[in-house]
Amino acid sequence: MIKLLNMTVNGRAVSVPVEEGEALLETLRNRLELTSVKRGCEVGECGACTVLVDGRAVDSCIYLALWAEGKNVLTVEGLQDENGVLNPIQKAFVEEAAVQCGFCTPGIILSAVEIVGSGKKYTRDELRKQISGHLCRCTGYENILNAVERIVNELNG
Repeated sequence: MIKLLNMTVNGRAVSVPVEEGEALLETLRNRLELTSVKRGCEVGECGACTVLVDGRAVDSCIYLALWAEGKNVLTVEGLQDENGVLNPIQKAFVEEAAVQCGFCTPGIILSAVEIVGSGKKYTRDELRKQISGHLCRCTGYENILNAVERIVNELNG
């Protein structure tokens, strides 16, 4: 059965028809064409589909679209300003060379947004645990940790 879903995506109110059992991943990628949200494992294990819902990181592959009714959803597309200038977290990833193939990057960046949004300082080991829900086959995580640690220290320092 098709239902109308009303939510805010990247600061913009949207109304979109969705199937009752449709994952938020499908709605964002296929209906709203937000391709930073990647389809990876489809069981909530790899983190490639991570988005923020009301400021909290969720695996959109196992989060029903209808659960987002009335909520604020953020994808990487919503991080840049109106002139296309990168968010400080995105800049840190670029400057720390925390990107290789880029498949996992949007999800990790959104987790970093949640981490920074907490306002807390973290040790490197705590940050490692915070991003442990993301699988990256290319980087070895060191540059990713460098980027997250740097931006947490800069913005929450």
